[in-house]
Amino acid sequence: MAAAASSLGRSGALEITRRLAAICGPPFSRLGGPADEVAGRPARWVAVPGGPHAAAEVLRLAAAHDLAVVPRGAGTKIDWGATPVQVDIMLDTGRLAGIGHEPVGALVAEVGAGTPLRAVQATLERTGQRLAMDAPSPGATLGGVLAAGEAGPLSHRHGSPCDQLLGVRYLAADGELVSAGGGAPGLDLARLLCGSQGALGVLVAATLRVQQVPASRLWVSRPVWTPLEVHDLVRTILAARLEPAAIELDLPGGTPRPRTPYPPGHPAATARERHPSMSGRAGVPARAGSLVVLLEGGPADVTERAERLVGLLHGEATIAHSAPTWWRRYPFAPGDTALRLEVPIGDLHAAVYALRDAAGTPVPVRGSAGLGVVHAALPGALAPDRVASILAAVRGVLLARQGRCVVVSAPTEVRRAVDLWGELAGLPQLRAAKEHLDPEHRLAPGRLPGGL
Repeated sequence: MAAAASSLGRSGALEITRRLAAICGPPFSRLGGPADEVAGRPARWVAVPGGPHAAAEVLRLAAAHDLAVVPRGAGTKIDWGATPVQVDIMLDTGRLAGIGHEPVGALVAEVGAGTPLRAVQATLERTGQRLAMDAPSPGATLGGVLAAGEAGPLSHRHGSPCDQLLGVRYLAADGELVSAGGGAPGLDLARLLCGSQGALGVLVAATLRVQQVPASRLWVSRPVWTPLEVHDLVRTILAARLEPAAIELDLPGGTPRPRTPYPPGHPAATARERHPSMSGRAGVPARAGSLVVLLEGGPADVTERAERLVGLLHGEATIAHSAPTWWRRYPFAPGDTALRLEVPIGDLHAAVYALRDAAGTPVPVRGSAGLGVVHAALPGALAPDRVASILAAVRGVLLARQGRCVVVSAPTEVRRAVDLWGELAGLPQLRAAKEHLDPEHRLAPGRLPGGL
């Protein structure tokens, strides 16, 4: 494919440029620039089609000239995943936006893939409704959230955005517009596109469940010092059957300091020192972490559940009417090596301890403790071989616990040197899906595990 693209020559490249302008309109097609990269790979052209049929024309043009196409939404996660082998045309979905008109009272909504999620929520809120999804990426489009398999705190109670799909419309690699949904086989296909980074199809629109906005929301927060303490608290919360909408954890990194901010002899200090999670540990993060539970529902019911929860958590649990500042934010920054750890909730503490021990220092960890899915950040300055050794140690611990550690994004040198995915049991099925949906490997080639 790369050879085919490079052999176009000047006249062939000019023809592609002219055709893209004819399909999308001159203001909506151009040569790629410095900002048009996918995990470090530059795009040759950028096309912003005005609708599904124009997008299909772009794909047919790419097929005729054996060009690789990579979809892009708002670009908030364009550096996630593996670097594609080739990016000839970046297909920007920004004009594939809008919310379909549904009958009054219908608890579904069809949303264009290029629609920013916050715009969808703002529109639905005018009628007292919402999508039960809160992906952390600011400005993310619905299609980007689905294509990256991104989920936020509300996934604890309502499932991930992909779990809430009722159907999709997408473009196959040859430009055919396909509708999937309306039954188990159709939903299986629709959800197959989730997390595929645009490598199995170009999302055009999605139909999702809608629900009423809760009348009341309260956040119950409890400081925590160790991963094992988190384990005990999460077990207590789940056993209480308080129907939490989310259970989120924030454990900071930093240099260890004395284990407690309380003076010797203080009851809280004594209790913390005796907690089994302190055994054999030289120190704890430079500041306390937080375990925060979101409760939603009617005002009286939520207040009663929050008060019960405070009693169960003991310590310094507090109730707030707004989320903490770190809520719906990743612990990593641009340039960091970002990790996602997935493990049964009963083994989350083991995963965090393994990461801390391998790194030799507390590592920032944040995410859904009630699901066993958290993100972590390693400094971007770490040498690639050091990152590789940390990954090997953590994956060794997780393998015995049916867990996994994935590199979400990383500096170029790290991305080239490490295995981003680790063990992946579903690779044969993924390979079969790629061969079925994109046999020429024209959509985001190399973005999926196994170089697919």
